[in-house]
Amino acid sequence: MELVDLSYSRSFLRGFPQDFFRWLRDEHPVWWHEPTVQTPGGIGFWVVSRYDDVVSVFKDAETYSSELGGVQIFDGKGAGYQLNQTDDPKHRRLRSLVNTGFTPRMIGRLEDDLRRRAVRILEEVPRGEVFNFVPVVARELPLQAICAVLGVPQEDRAELSDIVDLAVSAGDGQTMSVEHLKLLGAYADKLVERKRRDPSDDILSVIVHARLDDGAQLDNRELRAFFNLLFPAGAETTRSAIASGLLAFINNPHEWERLRSDSALMKTAVDEIVRWASPSVYKRRTASRDAELRGQTIRRGDKVTIWEMSANRDEREFPEPFKFDVGRNPNDHVGFGLGTHFCLGSNLARLEIRIMFEELLRLFDSFDLAGELQWTNNNRLVGLTHLPVIAHART
Repeated sequence: MELVDLSYSRSFLRGFPQDFFRWLRDEHPVWWHEPTVQTPGGIGFWVVSRYDDVVSVFKDAETYSSELGGVQIFDGKGAGYQLNQTDDPKHRRLRSLVNTGFTPRMIGRLEDDLRRRAVRILEEVPRGEVFNFVPVVARELPLQAICAVLGVPQEDRAELSDIVDLAVSAGDGQTMSVEHLKLLGAYADKLVERKRRDPSDDILSVIVHARLDDGAQLDNRELRAFFNLLFPAGAETTRSAIASGLLAFINNPHEWERLRSDSALMKTAVDEIVRWASPSVYKRRTASRDAELRGQTIRRGDKVTIWEMSANRDEREFPEPFKFDVGRNPNDHVGFGLGTHFCLGSNLARLEIRIMFEELLRLFDSFDLAGELQWTNNNRLVGLTHLPVIAHART
């Protein structure tokens, strides 16, 4: 098997290297990735590819820290400020500030509004001619939703989305480029000041005015970090799931018709879309102490990467993992992570995916692939940027 440089963003320009990870799962489930000229900092890292091992690392936050070095192959410098780069007890305190805004009950209140938005988005879809599904459809509902949740004016969404897209595709070894994160942070600073003066019922206003257990409020740097995490996460990953989901249905038209004929399958279909897409393909942890994983000795300070996309295709956990099955049950995928850092926005993402595919099925008979696919220049957020299709409306 030819080795793939997992630290190099261009290794993912044709999508996730599934064959390579199948080989890793079979032959080297906990594998030391030697540093290459592309590897940030010139330091190697462990690659954990099997489902059971990924789950065990996720669940052992004491041994495998999110705070010591960040959550990407690149060593992060923002640890302690971003929610996903903290360990308990700080992580628990920070997360408690936003948990109330992401409960199923609170997210459920958005359903009617999101459905109206989805219908308006799909009304603009050209019928019978080629268009790029990603910017026209897949991007729009998650983008409008996260703007509504965070209190971002909808008229600013295109500007912010362009910044996120450029940040993700920069290919500089990080999930998002520092240059573009600074632009996003500058916008966040202005929005935070506005929420201080004139709060509303959005989550950002809640965070700005919330007090921690000791009575302190988050400072500007922490608030900027919250925005720089929540906005891209809300705008980017669900977009990838919707786009990858449509491509899966195009390649498996029998599953499209199966779902159309049995709407009760929508719940399992949403989870299968998330498993199939796995938009955030890996997380990084840092060993806080010496440990052993599947016979390999991991030293304190080692980088450990856990690959959710690989885990979600593990034959040991999922029967026929390369089969797209809208009725798959059970489906204990790790597309939203697991443990302490389980995805905060999972309820919102599930709602958006469900609504979008309910409306796609209602309004369209089918979609045809009409050109070459293009993928993000990124080794962590792997998704489609170009999905040319022809839509056939229902008559």
